[in-house]
Amino acid sequence: MKRLVFFLLVIGMAASLFAQIQLPEHRFVSGDWGEVNNRLYQNDAKARLAKVNIKAPQSGPMIYEFNARYEAGAEDGHGGFGLHIFVDNVYNSPSWGNGKSWLLWLNYDEKPGSSSIPKGLSAQVYRSYSNSRMDLIQSIDLNQYVSLLTPENLAYSVPFRIWVNGDTGEVRVYDPTDPDFSSYFYFFIDKKDIPLKGDWVVLRTNGIKLSFATGLGEGM
Repeated sequence: MKRLVFFLLVIGMAASLFAQIQLPEHRFVSGDWGEVNNRLYQNDAKARLAKVNIKAPQSGPMIYEFNARYEAGAEDGHGGFGLHIFVDNVYNSPSWGNGKSWLLWLNYDEKPGSSSIPKGLSAQVYRSYSNSRMDLIQSIDLNQYVSLLTPENLAYSVPFRIWVNGDTGEVRVYDPTDPDFSSYFYFFIDKKDIPLKGDWVVLRTNGIKLSFATGLGEGM
C-alpha cells in the first residue's frame, strides 16, 4: 500500500511505514501561496483557480492524508477546495481541468450557479479530460453536516483521508467527523478508465483562504 501524505503534499511512500519523507517537485501556479509555521497557506480569497502542482507518481492502491483549516473568504457565501489525483499532465497556468485526472471537491455555495450543485454544503466528483474540460460525475448533498460550520469549529484543522485503488477504481472518502475513520462515502470509477496512473497531484482552492498540513494516521 502506498500512502501519499502532504504538507506541500510532502510525500512518503512505504508498504506500512514511512521509510522517508521528502519534499517533491512542486510549483505554485496561481493564487497567493506561502508557508508559515509548517503550514501551507493560500491567502487570496478572490482566486478562483488557485492551485499548486505536485510531482507524485501514483498507481495501484493509494492513501491521501492531510488536514485543512478555514482561514477566511467565505463571507460571500461561497468557497471550495479539492484534490486532483492520478494527473497525467499538469498545466503550469490557471486552468479549469488538469490533464486526464479525477477531482474530488468539497464545496460551500449559498447560490450555486448550476442545478446539479446542491445549495449549501456539498461534494463533487469531476472527471478531467484536459486543462479546459471537466465533466461532473457525481454530486453529494452534505447539508446534514452544515450545523458543524460554526466559528468555533472552523478554527480547527479538519483531517481528511482518501483511499483510492487505481487497479479497481474504488474510491473511499472517509468521514472527517468520525475519529476512527470507520465510515466513508465510496464510488467506483468506470472500468474503462482503469488502471489509474498519474505522475502529479494538484491541490486547488476556489474563492477561499485555507491552510493545509500533513495529517498522519494509521495505514490500511
